[in-house]
Amino acid sequence: MIRYELSCDNGHAFEGWFGSADDFDRQQKMVLVSCPTCGSTHVSKRLMAPSVSTARKKQQRQELAVQTGQREMMAKLREIVSTIRANSEDVGDRFPEEARKIHYGETEQRGLVGRATADEVRDLLEEGVEVAPLPVLPDDTN
Repeated sequence: MIRYELSCDNGHAFEGWFGSADDFDRQQKMVLVSCPTCGSTHVSKRLMAPSVSTARKKQQRQELAVQTGQREMMAKLREIVSTIRANSEDVGDRFPEEARKIHYGETEQRGLVGRATADEVRDLLEEGVEVAPLPVLPDDTN
C-alpha cells in the first residue's frame, strides 16, 4: 500500500491509499479518484516528505505494541479475577479451614476465596488441597 497526499483543483487537501503508484495513475485516468469534500475529479498528488523508518520510530512502535498487549492482558486478568470472585464464596481468614472441609468431604463442593498465610497455603498443598492465589492487580483508572 502507498499513501499519497492529494489535493483537488478547489484547494481541498486529503489523502488516498493505493495498491501502488501505477494503481493511482490507472484510477486517475479512469476518473475514479475524487475529492471527498467537493467531488472534483481534478486531483493531483501533493509534494510530501518520504516516510523514513528510523530505529527510534521502530522502537516507539514496538513499545506501543507492548503497552497495548499489556493493557489487553491486564483487562483479561481483571475479567478472570472478577468472574472467580463473582462465582465464589468469600470466607476471609477462614479459608484454610473451609478449604479442608471441602477437600475432606465435610461440606459441599463450592468455589472459595479468602486469605491464608504462606505457611497455611504450604500446609494445604502438602495435604493435597488444591489452592491457587488470585493476583492483586493495580488500579489503572488514572
